[in-house]
Amino acid sequence: MMLSCLCASAQETYRFAERDTCALYMDIFRPDSTAQTTYKGVAKPAIMFVFGGGFVSGKRSDDAARQWFRTLNADGYTVVAIDYRLGMKGFKVGKGLRGALKALDRFVLSQEIGVEDVFSAVSYLAAHPELNVPANNLVISGSSAGAIISLACAHAIANGQTTGLPAGFNFKGVMSFAGGIVSKKGAPKFPKTPCPLLLFHGTDDKIVAYKHFGLPRKGLWGSSYFAKRLKKQGCNYSIWRFDGFGHEVAGYMSALWSIEKVFLEKNVMQGIPCEVDAMVNDTSLPNWRIWSKAKVNDLYKSSN
Repeated sequence: MMLSCLCASAQETYRFAERDTCALYMDIFRPDSTAQTTYKGVAKPAIMFVFGGGFVSGKRSDDAARQWFRTLNADGYTVVAIDYRLGMKGFKVGKGLRGALKALDRFVLSQEIGVEDVFSAVSYLAAHPELNVPANNLVISGSSAGAIISLACAHAIANGQTTGLPAGFNFKGVMSFAGGIVSKKGAPKFPKTPCPLLLFHGTDDKIVAYKHFGLPRKGLWGSSYFAKRLKKQGCNYSIWRFDGFGHEVAGYMSALWSIEKVFLEKNVMQGIPCEVDAMVNDTSLPNWRIWSKAKVNDLYKSSN
């Protein structure tokens, strides 16, 4: 099913899945007509974007995201912005340890259904080659909750959990803006080498943990943890740590385009294992005070 929508660049909207609670759609933004869609003879991947919002809010193509989409389109990249079910919507976080453990269960569920919905979007593209978005040439990118889902997709594939995906599928890369993985089974591991990963994270992020938040074997593991593990495994990855920054890094897609471009061209398209571990202190970056000091309780109000 295709719907026409008005926006700054050419857009198509397709329904890619039907769930009990809702229908899920994707928007496809095509490259500019004058843009180069290859790099050194290699077709540029499409960027699948997974929005943020704490699993309670957000939408696939808001104004801030579209600004970034235009940058990608101008450089020859197709963008596929997708829906996913909001697993924390309507959930009240209870008080004390019991409330925290119930919230963890709900976070894990939210992450899992997000992964399921991403895999459905990939399968839809694979089943519809006429859309001219090859499913075997996708980079997944996410902001905040979307970054959690994106990293969880890479983790699931590395652990052989590929139900709903075309046979042999893997993403060409992951770009994570303030992401992590929620787990009740200990720190996440990658038995198989994952696709190239690009990690952006503020060291003072109080919403998505930079290192780890929770109990020793339960909680959320963030970008710093993954960088340490990926380095030990000799993986193709880069991490950019923003010294003293909070959760505002989740919205830095446009601001960090020059770094993303290098990752896409070298780590992804050329397959060069260009490992980067950088600490950044750049006062010219946007300072969104509402996010710089934000905490988890600001998103999920405790119940009585």
